Amino acid sequence: MTLPTTSAPRAGRREWTAFVVLLLPLLLVSMDVSVLYFAIPAISRELDPSSTQQLWIFDIYAFALAGLLITMGSLGDRIGRRRLLLIGATAFGIASVGAAYAQSAEILIAARALLGIGGATLMPSTMALVRNMFHEDKQRSQAIGIWSGAMAGGIALGSVMSGVMLDHFWWGSVFLINVPAMLLLLILVPVLVPEFKDPAPGRFDLLSVPLSMGAVLPVVYGLKEIAAEGFSLANALCIAAGLAVGALFVRRQRSRTDAMISRELFRDRVFGSGIALNTVAAFAMMGSAYFTTQYLQSVLGMGTMEAALWSLAPSLAVGAAAPTAAAVGQKIDRAYVIAAGFLIAAVGFALLTLIGTDSLWMLLAGAAVIGCGIVTVMALISDLALASAPAEKAGSAASLLETGQEFGGALGMAVLGSIGTAVYRADLTDSAPQGVPAGALATVRETLGGAAAVAGQLPGKLGDSVLGAAREAFTHGMQLASAGAGVLLVGAAVLAGVLLRKGTRGRKGTRGRTSWRRCSPPPRPFP
Repeated sequence: MTLPTTSAPRAGRREWTAFVVLLLPLLLVSMDVSVLYFAIPAISRELDPSSTQQLWIFDIYAFALAGLLITMGSLGDRIGRRRLLLIGATAFGIASVGAAYAQSAEILIAARALLGIGGATLMPSTMALVRNMFHEDKQRSQAIGIWSGAMAGGIALGSVMSGVMLDHFWWGSVFLINVPAMLLLLILVPVLVPEFKDPAPGRFDLLSVPLSMGAVLPVVYGLKEIAAEGFSLANALCIAAGLAVGALFVRRQRSRTDAMISRELFRDRVFGSGIALNTVAAFAMMGSAYFTTQYLQSVLGMGTMEAALWSLAPSLAVGAAAPTAAAVGQKIDRAYVIAAGFLIAAVGFALLTLIGTDSLWMLLAGAAVIGCGIVTVMALISDLALASAPAEKAGSAASLLETGQEFGGALGMAVLGSIGTAVYRADLTDSAPQGVPAGALATVRETLGGAAAVAGQLPGKLGDSVLGAAREAFTHGMQLASAGAGVLLVGAAVLAGVLLRKGTRGRKGTRGRTSWRRCSPPPRPFP
């Protein structure tokens, strides 16, 4: 049975004001991914962490965030997205204070873990609330476009913000900037944002919580380790274990009526295709970032702050891409706009295949084009996927999109990083300068950073030759990895044009309307 379509209500000033408030947690959560880039030397002096502890200070935030996204999205559908947002904002603010005044590495790691847990509640809650507040297609597309641009900009802004703060204050200040924003959120959200939740959510499946974490965390960890250290049997087994637990998790979701991930989400092919294509987009975005940040610092020899400031330049173009794509998507079939976004990003990777060892402007142009294309894809896919999902399951839908992005980002760094590393090592094996001691030569062949350290200890022209050869090898690896990424994105463009076009063919004429495809009552806001 299908109920007749009804005109969707337009959002007014109250909803748009609430949306601006909801951008605060999104911006801060994305900034916290990169906020420690400049702070780690000061933290090392103050807290004296071991090398393992230093890695966990960096990584625990992303692991907690990725591992709990699915759980928190489902929990928000059950207890209310606004309520979960307020709980997460409280936890995020408390953890920020704890991190700022941590007296030991262990306390800082625990605070960063709590920040990740808070972030896992904030991200799906904000996207789901946007889905619930904006019912009209055009307005929802605009809001999600701005949302996507803010998330991309926050990651770039985090490292620069930490550098500015550390120029004037102690290292803990990079965390304290979260506190005023969270206090403002706790005051304004109850006033401006209505509550939404699933009116008939069923029981919360507790066993699925460790299963979802066991599926996500080993895979993300293994991929990150491959990106950092190269392929090893231990990393492969870690990924395999995660995939095995993931199979158990999927089997449980398919067999339960009160599953954490509702089967209703995948009845529309647009949703499943959207998650897969969004994962490819994140693969490209993080894979390109893996190379461009190293190129600025290790090939061009920039300091960290200078490199961070230059990396902001492409964000100026990227910030306008998502809203522009949303506007174009109202006039042209969004499947074609998404395909065009993949092709634009492929052109950006093509530009990266042309760079040499002194090509700052070509690098920035390539990064800007990649960013514009990928943000176009992410904004429109997020809109399509959320619109295709039942509104009462918006939290779960948002969490799956964001979990796919975490997988894609880790996979992009691992795969493209491995290609670049393999080319780098092969080139230096064939063309390493003569006269370098065997032990030092092994270090040179490992990483560009190691080559720079060795070059600084070698006399005159020999050191220059080593550094020049290493930079050439890194740039060659970057060129070939970029070529591979470009080919992948062309394939993704073809798939987007086919899968999403077929999936959206039945939606012609629904712009500005809400169509309830099932007999269940539409979700309603709860006071």
